[in-house]
Order: sequence, then structure tokens, then C-alpha cells
Amino acid sequence: MKTIINTPKAPAPIGPYNQAVLTGNTLYTSGQIALNPDTMELVMDDIQTETKQVMENLKAVLEAADMSFENVIKSSIFISDMDNFSKINEVYGAYFDEATAPARETVQVAKLPKAVNVEISMIAVK
Repeated sequence: MKTIINTPKAPAPIGPYNQAVLTGNTLYTSGQIALNPDTMELVMDDIQTETKQVMENLKAVLEAADMSFENVIKSSIFISDMDNFSKINEVYGAYFDEATAPARETVQVAKLPKAVNVEISMIAVK
């Protein structure tokens, strides 16, 4: 059985998907980009601001499932330019306790939706 998770505090899906799916105690989030959930406009002032918006969107989805970043066991980070890795990592890392941070991969890709620079998805467990 699966439960669909959607919250107005994160961007509404722009395709045939949901913000997250909860099955049992495991939450699978869709990839989040830097869309402001109130305006559905991209927040791309700089890579740090963009990453912070992505993380805030993920935080809202986690909270809608009664979870937090402490529940995250795996993250997938997709970036358009590996030269931005350290700046993205700095913002991302601020949301986790380094001692209990989740497993993660970071992959450079040719292109992301809406020509953003970073997209992140997560798996969390209660």
C-alpha cells in the first residue's frame, strides 16, 4: 500500500508524479528543484540560494510525512556543473548532522528540468 504525500509548502508537481510516496515506513521523494512553492518561479540568484530553496522544498515534503532530515537514509544529487559541488555541498551539509548524514551520490548531468543547476531527491525511513 502506498500513501501519496503532497503539501502546498513545496512546489506542486509539474508532471505526472507526486511530491513523495510513502510505503510502509519508507518515504521516496521526487526530485526537487528551486521552485518557490508560492509563486512557482525559479529561485536562481546564485548556486547557494538555489540549493537552499531545493533543501527547503525537501524539508516541507519530509514534514508533510511527519519526518525530518534525521530520517533521511539516502540522497541523490544531480548537478549541471561539478565545479559547483563545494558550494552545493556546503548548503546541503548544513541540513544534516555529519555523524549521522545519509548515504549519497552526486552526479553531473547534461541537463536538468527548466535548466536548473541542481536537483535533489531523498529516501527517508521512520
